[in-house]
Amino acid sequence: MKFIYKGIGLISILFIVASCSFSKKQTMNKAEANDSCKIEVVVLDPGHFHASLLQKDALAVINDTIRIYAPEGIGVNQYLESIDSYNHRPKSPTTWKKQVYTGEDYLQKMLSDHKGDVVILAGNNQKKTRYIIESIKAGYNVLADKPLAINSQDFQLLTEAYQLAQQKGLLLYDLMTERYDILNIIEKELLHQTELFGELQKGSPDNPSVIMESVHHFFKKVSGKPLVRPAWYYDIAQQGEGIADVTTHLIDLINWQCFPDEAIHYQSDVKVLSAKHWPTPITLAEFSQSTQTDSFPIYLNQYIKNDVLEVMANGSLNYTVKGIYMGMKVTWNYMPPVHGGDTFTSIKKGSKATLKIVQNEKNGFVKELYIQKKPNIDSHAFETQLQKTIEQLQESYPFLSVKNKSNGIYLIDIPQEYRLGHEEHFSKVAKAFLHYIRNKNIPEWENENTLTKYYITTTAVEMAKKENK
Repeated sequence: MKFIYKGIGLISILFIVASCSFSKKQTMNKAEANDSCKIEVVVLDPGHFHASLLQKDALAVINDTIRIYAPEGIGVNQYLESIDSYNHRPKSPTTWKKQVYTGEDYLQKMLSDHKGDVVILAGNNQKKTRYIIESIKAGYNVLADKPLAINSQDFQLLTEAYQLAQQKGLLLYDLMTERYDILNIIEKELLHQTELFGELQKGSPDNPSVIMESVHHFFKKVSGKPLVRPAWYYDIAQQGEGIADVTTHLIDLINWQCFPDEAIHYQSDVKVLSAKHWPTPITLAEFSQSTQTDSFPIYLNQYIKNDVLEVMANGSLNYTVKGIYMGMKVTWNYMPPVHGGDTFTSIKKGSKATLKIVQNEKNGFVKELYIQKKPNIDSHAFETQLQKTIEQLQESYPFLSVKNKSNGIYLIDIPQEYRLGHEEHFSKVAKAFLHYIRNKNIPEWENENTLTKYYITTTAVEMAKKENK
């Protein structure tokens, strides 16, 4: 094991959570008093690039020493390289210090050291739920990248973690970045304009009222560099299946957009109807390119057929929330097409109109928001109401405009300069997280709906496994 201490750029996202006492300030100089007021951050076993994205931009209100506990290996090395790159970039470099502890007992060391206020988790999902509950037992608040649970056993442990956090007055928060996409924000606004959208329809198993689909890629660039995946990322026992992972964002958006400020109880408000999954084939050449390793690890042998790794990364599920039918699908390909990228589709059907977010090749892989009137709605009346609604929203979002496309379809135009990129959404989540810590006012629905989300995903995983037998 080894202990390293040196200067780096680090975390960008957290705010001060408590004020110092008057007596404490009297015994310190100004710099010491300021440091004692800053939040102490611990990063545990970073194995996913989201951990470093949380630290892309620096704020002076964070204590300049960040503690990192991890096993030796590619995961922590890649994380530290990313942080160092932020520190040495020519524009707005970060200049912080790090304390890095690596060794097999990294978790026990973190718990026994008990230094810090918040643990940040983004890495191996097989370990994550245990990390969460152990951190909470030790008195840490937790900001965790999704998914917080990948199977039914994890879900039971997660419910215990939330109960314990509540008893201890601690915050456990899921890193849901998609709420900060401006298209999702505007879609949510339009969804509740009943004069324009009407009421969200109930739908049916064959024709859900809400349909969401996303396509992702194993090999892609992040911050302009090819993303190196850890080998375990291709093991569903460690990473989780596609319907346990990416769909967390989709379900969160449905809860947040369609049922704002409502607690959704998985015991009574939700029914998981069906789920299925299927694999993405990965050749050894592709695996090596993605992970920078020259062979499949032994733990992947069970998924290899005819020298090709089959990763159960794709899935679909149907479920209801308060009687409304939802359908979603997630697909993972190895790499995007030339000049292409991830794609996304969201459809929400109202009694007067349908809202659509589309990101595909036709749109240049740029997300766009559309509204389409129902055939039985008068065109002139609909356009009048649409223009009135947009003018009202312009008071808060002056950059909005509407363009008539064709066949009753209208583009809700949001200029690119008013759209934050995905990497910029992470600081938004952290600000919300710290707001809740500082004010101790997290709404009940946040915790309840997070548990409901993971009930849906982990139940769907079990259902898909049975379907394949």
